[in-house]
Amino acid sequence: MFAVGGLPEFAAGDDLVTIIGDAVDGILEDGDILAITSKIVSKAEGRQVAASDREAAITAETVRVVATREHPGGVTRIVENRLGLVLAAAGVDASNTPEGTVLLLPLDPDATALAICSALRERIRVRIGVIITDTLGRAWRQGQTDAAIGAAGVRVLDDLRGTVDATGRRLDVTIPATGDEIASAADLIKGKASGLPVAIVRGLGHLVGGLDEPGARSIVRPAAEDMFRLGTDEAWDAGYRAGLEARDAGQSGRSTSSGGQADSAPSSGDS
Repeated sequence: MFAVGGLPEFAAGDDLVTIIGDAVDGILEDGDILAITSKIVSKAEGRQVAASDREAAITAETVRVVATREHPGGVTRIVENRLGLVLAAAGVDASNTPEGTVLLLPLDPDATALAICSALRERIRVRIGVIITDTLGRAWRQGQTDAAIGAAGVRVLDDLRGTVDATGRRLDVTIPATGDEIASAADLIKGKASGLPVAIVRGLGHLVGGLDEPGARSIVRPAAEDMFRLGTDEAWDAGYRAGLEARDAGQSGRSTSSGGQADSAPSSGDS
């Protein structure tokens, strides 16, 4: 892995294909994978808003709230954004962007990855893949790591089910998220403050395929398979409310079946 030098500070309207293509022309080899930081895509797309509008931007990018936690600086929101990603603040970020502004995630990272990949394959005449990366937290582990939020020409899930391990045992559930692994590895080269937004990963040509390979959206777990749709507090609150509603519905049913007299006080004529 090595970073690509000579790239400018990106701004709205920049032609990513031309700028990146000029920087990697003569460097790329067949089977290489380009890992591109999502921030330069966002900048080129003009996905920049005033920092004062950050909370409104998070709300606009949110499809579903997963969890919220109050802290001295405000409230952290873990949400599902319009790309299907579950992450803090819907991916709205103030790092590596001019003072007083924040960046939203790209509009369609898979489409952008496909456009870059197909154009560079045509220009440089080598078979390459493209992964667009962003930094995510993990539910059960401290810290952050880069993951693939856009991809083209790369097998982002390497389905090993049905094969055998080194001892001959059949693999029934093993599907390495190779897109995320490549993105995370490339971040070690790109870094967060080095001004190197693009890296080349070499030696994984067996994962480079056709332009019809599924994009990074295919890594997102379908809702029906998601065992952790809510944060702990939110799930507890939802269960508590459901219990109260079930209790109230049960009491109402008993009252109706007894002719409405179950909860009434005795009349003055009763002995």
